[in-house]
Amino acid sequence: MPRQQQPATRSARRRSYDQFCATARSLDSVGDRWTLLIVRELLAGPRRYTDLHADLPGVSTDVLASRLKDMEQSGLVTRRRLPPPAAASVYELTERGHGLLPVLAALAEWGAPALAERRPTDAVRAHWFALPLLRALDGLTHEGVVEVHLDEGEFHVHVGGAMAGAGGGAGGRGSAMAGAAVYGDGPAAHADARIALDAEVCLALGQGELTLAEAVEDGRIEVSGDGPLAAELRGE
Repeated sequence: MPRQQQPATRSARRRSYDQFCATARSLDSVGDRWTLLIVRELLAGPRRYTDLHADLPGVSTDVLASRLKDMEQSGLVTRRRLPPPAAASVYELTERGHGLLPVLAALAEWGAPALAERRPTDAVRAHWFALPLLRALDGLTHEGVVEVHLDEGEFHVHVGGAMAGAGGGAGGRGSAMAGAAVYGDGPAAHADARIALDAEVCLALGQGELTLAEAVEDGRIEVSGDGPLAAELRGE
């Protein structure tokens, strides 16, 4: 009896909508739970697996490893070995992965109203406020690094020049910054300006309810630094 030809099967781990549609194809790559949040973390630059796991509370080690493998296969991330003495592997976004920056920025803007109240179970990291803040800092003419101080911690963002448009929603030029960190956790090695504000102000800026100039004038943002970027932030 002739053997019946088995239908082609798709990997159990990788499912597709099987629709000839750009949106469906995009979701084939980034629609799985945790994938876009991994991109959010890698926009801060190369990260070790342990660092990613620490800043993605709630993800299991198996799921994180699976998502990273899928993202490598989709061409969103690449893994490389750091030279000695580090002797560790890091994950970083490819150019295609960096192209998701305006997608993340748009999602952050769309989802900001849902942050009206912080739930007791909510984890928080200071650098998670970077994407909403970049929207308010979009359009600065002086390029540099702004160090941001919140009660939740510190992070830094790259603004101005080639970075302009990073936080401007779906129309931002995220692909122009491929390979460069958009923001980073913790204080900057060198900051051209420093600002201090609270999370409420940061979210209001991200939603467009408050402008940078208004927040500085009202004293809700404190700006320090002597260079041209700090002067521009102060409105001088």
